[in-house]
Amino acid sequence: MTAAATPRRLLLVVAVALIDAEGRVLLSKRPEGKQLAGLWEFPGGKIDPGETPEAALIRELKEELDIELCPTCIAPLTFASHTYEDFHILMPLYICRTWDGEILPREGQEVAWVRANRLQHYPMPPADAPLLPALRDLLA
Repeated sequence: MTAAATPRRLLLVVAVALIDAEGRVLLSKRPEGKQLAGLWEFPGGKIDPGETPEAALIRELKEELDIELCPTCIAPLTFASHTYEDFHILMPLYICRTWDGEILPREGQEVAWVRANRLQHYPMPPADAPLLPALRDLLA
């Protein structure tokens, strides 16, 4: 079996592109001490066993940013499938233009509102890069 064909653990995660009234997207910087620290990503996180991606997204955004997402206000846009050295990640990306509450980073992370045509200037984990074209097309 080649290295590329070596079985890896499948990690299911979910992410969201929060889009403000000016058409900017919220990015979150991974804090020190976490894997891939210092890289920018879309908010979200792991999907727990038995949890739907939508429920995981609602839970994660409450935990990370102290905002409430309405299930009918999030819509799937695209997904990423990427192999890292120790695992393979499958990550749907949702979009959301409406939420309740003020964004408050609760895990010490830095956040930034970024125009779609500037997203590539923020260093991101390799799994996030394939998500950018669909987002740029949507917001062009």
